[in-house]
Order: sequence, then C-alpha cells, then structure tokens
Amino acid sequence: MSVANVNGQSINYSDSGGDGAAVIFSHGFLMDNSMFDSQVEALGNEYRCVVWDERGFGETPVDGPFSYWDSANDAVALLDHLGIEKAVFAGMSQGGFLSLRAALSHPDRVAGIVMIDSESGAFNDEQIEGYGAMFSQWQVAGPLGELGETVAGMIIGDPDISKQWIAKWEAGDRSKLQEPVKTLLFRDDITDRMGEINCPVLIIHGEEDQAIPMEAAEDLMKRLSDCRGLVRVPGASHAPNMTHPEIVNDAIAAFLGEI
Repeated sequence: MSVANVNGQSINYSDSGGDGAAVIFSHGFLMDNSMFDSQVEALGNEYRCVVWDERGFGETPVDGPFSYWDSANDAVALLDHLGIEKAVFAGMSQGGFLSLRAALSHPDRVAGIVMIDSESGAFNDEQIEGYGAMFSQWQVAGPLGELGETVAGMIIGDPDISKQWIAKWEAGDRSKLQEPVKTLLFRDDITDRMGEINCPVLIIHGEEDQAIPMEAAEDLMKRLSDCRGLVRVPGASHAPNMTHPEIVNDAIAAFLGEI
C-alpha cells in the first residue's frame, strides 16, 4: 500500500498499474479497500484498478467533519496524484454515495459509475435515530457479541467472511468513527439531481439487502439518463462483491467492455 498526501488528507491506496482503463473502487461504511480484493484479482490484469481507504477507515485518518462531497474530492485528488485523467467509479454503499457526487461535481473525470448496493437518498428521522443509537453503542463497547454479529449479518451475510471482519473491527480504533458516523447519518439527499448525471451507470444490488432495499436501486435506475442495467444478485446482502464475486465481477467486466 502507498500513501497520497492530497486534498489535505493522507490517503492510503493501492494501484495495480498498467495501461488499461482506470477503475477506482470506493468501499462501504465500516469497511476498507480490501473488500475489493476479488475485483482487483479478476480485473487487474486488464484494467488499472485503484483501491483506497476513505476518511476514518483502514489506514486513512480523519481529523474533522467532512461530507461525501469532500470524499468525492478526495477520490479525484487521488486520480490527479496518479496521473489518471478519467476513471470509472465503482462504489459500494457509501462508496456509491461519493461516486455519484464525483459525477455531479467533476463530470469530466468520471467515465462511468458502478453502483453496488447504494442509493442517492438520505436517512429519514427514524433511520437516523436507529443507526445513531447502534453506532453510539459501537463506539462505547465495540462490535462485541450480538452487535457485531448483527452488523456483519446486515452488511455481509456470510458467516465465514463475517468472522474476519468482526475480528478486524474489534482490533480497530473506534474513536475514528465519530466523524464518519455523522457523515453517514446526515448526508444530503441528491435524488433530484440524478438527471444531471450523463455518464453510463451500472447498478448491482443484492436481493437480500436489508440496509438499502432493492426499491432504492429500482428508483435510481429510473432516474438516470444512461443506466445500463440493474443486476440483481440472488441470496446476496449488502456486499455482494465479497459474497458473490463471480456474478459481480462478470457484470463489471461486461460493463467496462461496453463503455
């Protein structure tokens, strides 16, 4: 892994290199760049795959409040650092939030978007209260016992993969979550701006996703001017790229080949 000092941040990243078209993968909440290991392995020989840790996750620090617009700027600044003029943005959950914002704020830098179990909307008051209470408990006691298992079940679903992430969460610095939690809970709703996004978009969504329901993906598909399809992943929860990599990798490869 390498560190890029850009946009006032020290961003931990990895770059597969090569002359192929660039894809920048942005992870979901509580995750880090390693959640895309299967995608890099499958696509890295043909495409230039960049993975990175967003603020407050993995090895990237966080030093104050930020928004997903700031995260979008982080990603574009990382592309600048790597000399990449344009890339496909592939984002899972909050990675999708920042990818949409990159397309709105830097349309000339986004060749396409792959949305993996993500959406354009924001939390309602009930969700803010529920998730806020859950993450408050997490910050105090950590992902011990039922809480860690519940969250891992919601995000991942696969018990074997979940064990690895619960262990990583237990070993991590919970104090880093304070600002990312605020960013997640109080993000702005950009649904009404989806018609402004002109680049091609592929949507991939787990059929068993409890965090962001399929209806959100279906609504997003209708609002985009150039949506190339909605790939439904049977049996998958919120992170199908980890639990069902073959389906996800094939879909991404087909999309990249098409655009």
